[in-house]
Amino acid sequence: MSDHSPVHNLPLAHKAFHDRILGFIPRERVFLGPFHALALGDDASFYRLVPKIVVKVRDAREVAWLLRAASDTKVALTFRTAGTSLSGQALTDSVLVYLAGNFRGLRIHPGAGSVSIEPGVIGAHANVALAPHGRKIGPDPASISACMIGGIAANNSSGMCCGTAENSYKTVESAKLVFIDGDSLDTADPVSRARFAVTHAALLAELAAIRAEILADAALAERIRRKFKIKNTTGYSINAFVDFEDPFDILLHLIIGSEGTLAFIAEVTYRTVVEHPFKASSLMIYPSIADACRATMALKNGGVSAVELMDRASLRSVEDKPGMPAYLKELGVEAAAILVEVRGADKAELLARIEGALSRVAGIEPVFPLLFMDKKDDYEKLWNIRRGLFTSVGGARKPGSAVIIEDVVFPIERLAEGTVELQHLMARHGFAEGIIFGHALEGNLHFVFCPDFADAESVAHYRDLIDEVTQMVVGRYDGSLKGEHGTGRNMAPFVEMEWGRTAYALMRRLKAAFDPDNLLNPGVILTDDPQVHMKNLKSLPQVNPLIDPCIECGYCESVCPSRNVTTTPRQRITLQRHMARVAAEGDKAEYDAFHKDYAYFGNQTCAADGLCATVCPVGVDTGVFTKDYRRRESTARGRKIGCLVADHYGLVTSLARQGLWLSHAVHRLLGTRAMTAMTHTLRRISGGVVPFWTPYAPKAAPRIRLRDTVRGMGRQVVYFPSCTTRSMGPAALDPDQRGLFEATMSVLAKAGFDVIFPEGMKELCCGLTLESKGMHDDAARKSAELEAALRKVSGNGAIPILCDASPCLYTMRCKMEPGLTLHEPVEFIHDYCLEHLDVTPLAETVALHVSCSSVKMGLSAKFEVLARACAREVVVPRGIHCCGFAGDRGFFYPELNAAALADLRPQLPASTTSGYCNSRTCEIGLSYHAGVPYQSIVYLVDRASCGKA
Repeated sequence: MSDHSPVHNLPLAHKAFHDRILGFIPRERVFLGPFHALALGDDASFYRLVPKIVVKVRDAREVAWLLRAASDTKVALTFRTAGTSLSGQALTDSVLVYLAGNFRGLRIHPGAGSVSIEPGVIGAHANVALAPHGRKIGPDPASISACMIGGIAANNSSGMCCGTAENSYKTVESAKLVFIDGDSLDTADPVSRARFAVTHAALLAELAAIRAEILADAALAERIRRKFKIKNTTGYSINAFVDFEDPFDILLHLIIGSEGTLAFIAEVTYRTVVEHPFKASSLMIYPSIADACRATMALKNGGVSAVELMDRASLRSVEDKPGMPAYLKELGVEAAAILVEVRGADKAELLARIEGALSRVAGIEPVFPLLFMDKKDDYEKLWNIRRGLFTSVGGARKPGSAVIIEDVVFPIERLAEGTVELQHLMARHGFAEGIIFGHALEGNLHFVFCPDFADAESVAHYRDLIDEVTQMVVGRYDGSLKGEHGTGRNMAPFVEMEWGRTAYALMRRLKAAFDPDNLLNPGVILTDDPQVHMKNLKSLPQVNPLIDPCIECGYCESVCPSRNVTTTPRQRITLQRHMARVAAEGDKAEYDAFHKDYAYFGNQTCAADGLCATVCPVGVDTGVFTKDYRRRESTARGRKIGCLVADHYGLVTSLARQGLWLSHAVHRLLGTRAMTAMTHTLRRISGGVVPFWTPYAPKAAPRIRLRDTVRGMGRQVVYFPSCTTRSMGPAALDPDQRGLFEATMSVLAKAGFDVIFPEGMKELCCGLTLESKGMHDDAARKSAELEAALRKVSGNGAIPILCDASPCLYTMRCKMEPGLTLHEPVEFIHDYCLEHLDVTPLAETVALHVSCSSVKMGLSAKFEVLARACAREVVVPRGIHCCGFAGDRGFFYPELNAAALADLRPQLPASTTSGYCNSRTCEIGLSYHAGVPYQSIVYLVDRASCGKA
């Protein structure tokens, strides 16, 4: 996507930068204009800055070119990966260098003792790659499923378990870096180091001089050592000057936590840490914060992996959530809890550590007897309490307000005192609803509250609270203003307050040595503006209750199929909020311009799969919003068409079937090459009206006979063949040329089921096709018709019902009233059929794709179990979430499908013979982009099974 507004609107320096980079960056990866700048420039913080230029880069060479151009034109730039950072360090009003979607290299070194990772790799994906070796990376931020290695290293992120012993600073081994002059350094390569020592002698000399000054000042050196014994990400990692002597080691560790202000991290190599296979957790509830903190101090250095503190307000915020223990509601007003985790290499070590933890806190009386749980389902329920804290506040906040998660550190011996004082401060400044929780072993507290930055009084309360908190943490406790979230913009004015004039002056020299013109992420960590933390605050105007809870955290982006081609759920919501804002201000011209661009970038290329809701902390389903948006945007003509389709559904499916028959006939006549050329030409001439054709396009479905089958074995099922099954048959290249109906009937016959069909099948539809196009009323009517037919034929739910398409079945579950027992193929075969089948795994390598609807129904595990029962080797490609075909979107917006499946083919072994899914339209796109045919998993089960004698 690109938005090439007139370049002359740019300032002269930015115009010169823009013109220069077009010599080496393709135009389609350079973005101008307010629409794309706003969308791509947003991050998880509570600030809003809109870049003038956004550049998507693919490798370190391009970054080097950009840095040289920036250095020559004196244009500032900021690097950005996932944009999940909270302190404003991934924002700019100059040039944003966007890495997400690229820089995804990962190399595990022999023995898995270390791993080299590029900045665009999601942290959790790195751990998935390391898991077979029993290892993981040290940093474990709460956002690890969404944040990327570039941000983890640049912010020195830590988390619940890694503390100060296994964060990026402590586990970094080497890095590949690019500096403001475009020069590079591989700190692990002696040749690179030797060359750098010549070309950047002045930089290394300045680092040596700063180190000498620090060591000569015994008080300052001791202060640095002491302050980094607790978590601290305020300012630069100047502990590097006292921890290391080699200038390259100093440089490497200064880069960690520098938030993109010193150099670009092109690759980082971490020493990995052990991922213990045995774990147990205990929720220890105490009468007061003081007791909980005493227990924490008793557990310090006691072999526990994590201690998470939760105040009474935290526990109260989740006590009404589903799955929460009932006893939370019975706690006293002063109660607090610590969630303790222990780990071991084996059961014996785990038990020893449990006993050790219990003995250490034996003298502190809890509210309830202490109990460790070592079964995953049990201890995950306890951790869901901790994970649900942020969600509970974010979801319950006043519409339009922001969610602030601040991050401070107290010396652990004063944690209780600091926690109580922090509670009083929040209440005094109007944020009594705020909660406090954190990584108690490190004295690291997070406090969450919800100011409304559109309200001047609320802004004033926020300012006063931050002023008092900084004075308290530094003045009364000599703690850290930031423990793991990074300094960013919101603590930049207070760095000197925490560190003092001498250390702050050295940080200034450090920045000048690396970046003399202050072009790398200016305003972050160091600032000349004492009010920068109160400027460019992000307001969140109300748009629609479906998306108003969004906190723009970006967790949704990693699973969105359009993330690398148009926009993501977060970006769609950001754009919608801007349109609501300018509409309220009466700026019709800007609203119309955004509305026009949104049609394609926000609406038409949204798969509306709802996977975003599965990872969203506050449960926002942007897919549901998109369907509602389509309803509101629908025209009278569109609504009339929807009504006609609903009224004559049998005719519509019949016409679709005839069209597929004709398409296949022409294909047979012309051949694949001529058919491809003809259809692509017609598509181009028609402006996209002609569907995108591939050799995996389906033929017409074989005619089916809906005749009830009675086998008399006492097992019954109502079978509702979906409209895709009734209209779409196999592709010409598919190995099994039977229709899905025939394959399903074969499996049901082998399992001995009586099969019953609803009446009036030709006209029945779940309504999904209509709803996805915004035709909600007609969709609801068809859903009601189907429900009535299913209730009648199933005895109001007495007989289980099978639908052979996962998306349709999911829609039925969402729309129909309780009482019907509804199943899609994987679930029905797994739960009802397997016990009646003899299954012999085929000697094949097969690929598996779990459709979005199956994921949302929690069927991923059953899907894999079923596949592994039927094939010797099963490949589940990583990072492939929604395939992007999205019903018929793949026919009309094939770029969405292509982007979603860009990583599919490289992950499939050459031995892969076929792939399996359970959504016919998904299978079309999967086959095309994988280069192997995908069909319903029913075919695999049918081939691998026979009925029991």
